[in-house]
Amino acid sequence: MNTSAPPKVSPALLKNPIHLLSLGFGSGLAPKAPGTFGTLVAIPLCLLLQPLGAPMYVLVALVAGLVGIWLCQMTASRLGVHDHPAIVWDEIAGYLLAMAWLPPTWFNLIAAFALFRYFDIMKPSLIGWCDKNLHGGLGIMADDLLAGVASALVLHAGHALANAFF
Repeated sequence: MNTSAPPKVSPALLKNPIHLLSLGFGSGLAPKAPGTFGTLVAIPLCLLLQPLGAPMYVLVALVAGLVGIWLCQMTASRLGVHDHPAIVWDEIAGYLLAMAWLPPTWFNLIAAFALFRYFDIMKPSLIGWCDKNLHGGLGIMADDLLAGVASALVLHAGHALANAFF
């Protein structure tokens, strides 16, 4: 098993719009926890998209996921590393899905962040299978998109239970 650190990413790559997006507007260049920083970048994007209404928000989130397959593949090819830690568009798109059909309350924003990071890091069940078995841009994106969907399902179930009992 190769335990060497992935190569450093030059900030000059951010001049290319493809890499700017896949590197999370530079958040993926964080020396520690780039996935967490990428997810943090998704919060203001989520807030900016909320006025579009739920159906358009979900459409944009899905398009971000689909376009992300290509974006992440292009940057992975440029870096020569599959799923380099600096590639965080997958976290951004995944978090946007985590907030699907949810109002942007502080509780939802924080709970979606915590749940998404949990599912993204722990990779239970199908999320882990996708991470291990899919390759290319789809392999980079699929586990995070599923982590976002899982987070949304948990939040919606929690809201439904809370509304049923309170």
